[in-house]
Amino acid sequence: MALSTSCSRPISSFNAVCSPPFCSMKSSSINCQTSAQMLVGLRSSYHYQPLVISCCAGEMGSDSMNLRQPQVSSMPRPPFGVTMTDCSLEKPSFKWRRVLLKVSGEALAGDQTQNIDPKITMAIAREVASVTRLGIEVAIVVGGGNIFRGASWAGSSGLDRSSADYIGMLATVMNAIFLQATMESIGIPTRVQTAFRMSEVAEPYIRRRAVRHLEKGRVVIFAAGTGNPFFTTDTAAALRSAEINAEVVLKATNVDGVYDDDPRRNPNARLLDTLTYQDVISKELSVMDLTAITLCQENNIPVVVFNLNKPGNISKAIRGESVGTFIGGTERSEAKMT
Repeated sequence: MALSTSCSRPISSFNAVCSPPFCSMKSSSINCQTSAQMLVGLRSSYHYQPLVISCCAGEMGSDSMNLRQPQVSSMPRPPFGVTMTDCSLEKPSFKWRRVLLKVSGEALAGDQTQNIDPKITMAIAREVASVTRLGIEVAIVVGGGNIFRGASWAGSSGLDRSSADYIGMLATVMNAIFLQATMESIGIPTRVQTAFRMSEVAEPYIRRRAVRHLEKGRVVIFAAGTGNPFFTTDTAAALRSAEINAEVVLKATNVDGVYDDDPRRNPNARLLDTLTYQDVISKELSVMDLTAITLCQENNIPVVVFNLNKPGNISKAIRGESVGTFIGGTERSEAKMT
């Protein structure tokens, strides 16, 4: 390489933009007295060909072109199922951005002919997929009543309550792994976290890790309840919702919502549209156990009770559309005929 130039100070920095047939150079630390030529050898087929780069005082003005450094984008990774083109479009607004879906074990059993109905789990997976593609973060708590309900077995079979509840917790893990496999079969990245360590089959529950999974667009399934006997999976749903800062607990059941009477015995029972926490507590409505509803009230987490078996209800509830019974706030209860 040959260089011919006359400068009062050495070259410290420069910006260059090639514009045929010459390349203009600009520097704040060069005081060139005359034009300079640098001959750069380019290797091509074992021969060197000269490339002339012209630098003169007339080309050092403010009008000369500058080479801009490439800008590194800080745009976050798009949610699962969303392309970069989709991210450039204006996103629709939704009532909830992070939700916790509570699925009872009985709901997973479907028509009760088997412990887990694959059609139910696939329906859940597809509706959850439809909302995660919109950027909504979804966590799930599953029950285990379709396999084993600790409270029902305690005492009658010689089991103490603690042992029966631990068996029920293991039942929720079975449901969670089944639901995870179903979701991953259609391409939904899913993680199962258990309240106690079962490292060979699932991650241990770590709040920060769970939140990070959600931020990356993964679905997180919480299993094994709270990890303690004498607490229901409804309480686990309320607890995990508070821990991960979910905006709502969506309780999927086999009924359309909360009624003022048992609709199976009373055909004139009314479906309640909205309820307050105090309504549920004072009227002893069998929506959630007292510990769970109190925990939601203390942390101002609304609860939506809806029918899992109606197609589209899961995605509607997650998007914040009117479905089932809404519990929360201080609004007065309203009723509508079904």
